[in-house]
Amino acid sequence: MQNIPQHSDVVIVGGGPVGALAALRLAQAGRQVVLIEARAENEPVRDARALALSWYSREQLALAGAWPDSLPATVIDTVHVSQQGGFGRTVLQHTDLGLPHLGAVIDYPVLTAALAQALAASGVTVLWQTRVEQAKSLSRYATVTLRQADGTQATLTSRLLVLAEGGALAESLPGIRRHVHDYQQSAVLAQVETSQPHQHRAYERFASDGPFALLPHGDSMMLVWTRSHDDAARLRDADDAVVLAELQQAFGERLGQFTAIGPRAVFPLALRQLNRVTSGRVVMIGNAAQTMHPVAAQGFNLGLRDAVGLVGALAGAADPGDAAVLRRYSASRRVDSHAVVGFTHGLIQLFDGHHPLVKALRGVGMSAVDAVAPARRAFASHLVFGVGA
Repeated sequence: MQNIPQHSDVVIVGGGPVGALAALRLAQAGRQVVLIEARAENEPVRDARALALSWYSREQLALAGAWPDSLPATVIDTVHVSQQGGFGRTVLQHTDLGLPHLGAVIDYPVLTAALAQALAASGVTVLWQTRVEQAKSLSRYATVTLRQADGTQATLTSRLLVLAEGGALAESLPGIRRHVHDYQQSAVLAQVETSQPHQHRAYERFASDGPFALLPHGDSMMLVWTRSHDDAARLRDADDAVVLAELQQAFGERLGQFTAIGPRAVFPLALRQLNRVTSGRVVMIGNAAQTMHPVAAQGFNLGLRDAVGLVGALAGAADPGDAAVLRRYSASRRVDSHAVVGFTHGLIQLFDGHHPLVKALRGVGMSAVDAVAPARRAFASHLVFGVGA
């Protein structure tokens, strides 16, 4: 049985990257923090995702002590956006914003391990292998009912409760509703090899059968391809040669030939967004507040900005769960979260049409953004720093 404190300044449920970053930065700000995580401390994280982090996200993790120089990551210097079967493209460069890089790609298990090491050195109390069965907000404090791996139950109170888990706990809170839009699509993830080097360039390609991203990943590329559920299952189980041929046709020869592809993982896609991100003394961040389509790789970065924004909103507050403090946080995140959700959802709708006129208009739009330097810089800035930064 772990030593469970009876009360803490802030309790965070969910030890993934968003919850861990919030815990680290709040501890740096002098807050007493308890972090609750369902998995065991040394349990291997089995997740096939390679995360595309903006340079801003990478810097926030570094400030929290969770991005050592030895961390194996692949930087992104250029993002190339195009459509299949139509003209027009937008190319974003790190020099557009005067940054060393636009972002970096890192495997999810590698990042979670780095965060766990940072937590161990931070003084944050982490309750590993502990599940939250109930969360409530009362007038002066919030409570969580815990169950540990040995069956031990306990109740923990805090002045502020932060939900950074998958979102199930939020739906039991007063005034909280979740909007869900099922895209009727799945994402196919796989590592692919190419005959030409990526040169730290990421690609976003709006193909006829669904948009896909190619992210530099070591000397290889990580593929994230949106397809219908049936198509995704077919690509998962098809011979490698079949998948490579379809990818080659959809992408062209910007990277030469696709020479090999690894095992494919498939994830269903949906937009889930809360009507509000606070309820009493409880605040939702990251996936607890919103999950979205992976197009443009914005969801994870938005969650990390939630964590950073919460730390900023709580700065100097005697009571972190005070209603005025949480209203300030909610207002500070509203523009960014709604803009990013609207942007990713709108991209899926915009690039779903295949009429020649629609393709031509898209091409004109991409070419205009590419040709007009202020527009290109503004677009790149929104992707890296968020909206309203």
